[in-house]
Amino acid sequence: MKIDTKTQFKPKIKLQIGDGYKFVDGVVKKNNLHTVCEEARCPNIYECWDRGTATIMILGDICTRACGFCSVKTGKPTWNDPMEPVRTALAVKKMNLRHVVITSVDRDDIKEDYGSTIWAETIKQIHHHTDDCTVEVLTPDFKGNKLALLKVFSANPEIFSHNVECVERISKNVRSQANWKRSLDVLSFAVDKGMKTKTGMMVGLGETNDEVFKTMEQVASLGVSIFTIGQYLQPTKSHIPVDRYVTEKEFIDYKDIGYELGFSVVESGPLVRSSYHADEQARLFSLKSERLF
Repeated sequence: MKIDTKTQFKPKIKLQIGDGYKFVDGVVKKNNLHTVCEEARCPNIYECWDRGTATIMILGDICTRACGFCSVKTGKPTWNDPMEPVRTALAVKKMNLRHVVITSVDRDDIKEDYGSTIWAETIKQIHHHTDDCTVEVLTPDFKGNKLALLKVFSANPEIFSHNVECVERISKNVRSQANWKRSLDVLSFAVDKGMKTKTGMMVGLGETNDEVFKTMEQVASLGVSIFTIGQYLQPTKSHIPVDRYVTEKEFIDYKDIGYELGFSVVESGPLVRSSYHADEQARLFSLKSERLF
């Protein structure tokens, strides 16, 4: 489907390289870290880094899957860095973060635990080296392996996040090596184990609004607390093309409906990504949780 650029407009990305951006860039490079901000070509990198926040990507920068929306490199991983959890924690301390988001590539090649041991150790090291930094994890599905998930849960991240990414009907085209129902199972398992749980999705991939509302209803019914929704932007010409640019009005509707469905926090907008303003989402969720008691 060819987009009519006369009636649909691509969201504008703010390009600003301030002192905050330079500081975060320096810490990331000095500690030899990978960030999803860079690897996934996030449109908010300038804003977030200038605010002193970044989403750190562990377990290397090569993914074993090849999702149609994602620009992270794919192939056979060569990562071998058992000290990564410590380096990550020291970088978080250096950045003086109050809230950090950790994510990773899929590591389906690590058959024994899909990388969950490194995940757990990273969370523990951040808690050990920082006084009051909360940790949000945005994990792969670990092939649905419950022992791997329990290992991550046992490290006590303050927020557990796993994205459904899109509506069910187009999921196989968007992320061919994943399983949409498995993502729901991961979220349900996290909620059942008492985790403060979050998920997110993209729009503009060919879904209908009714499908979006149904997806929101499905994840809300599981007990997920935080929901994010943003516009899909094609990272390169070799990735899935944008079907349409969703209007600001529709994003407002998504937010209103999300709160009606019972989410504690809803972040909805063209440039929203799972970790966009994650520190503010965590703060709002904490405040709302406190009011319940």
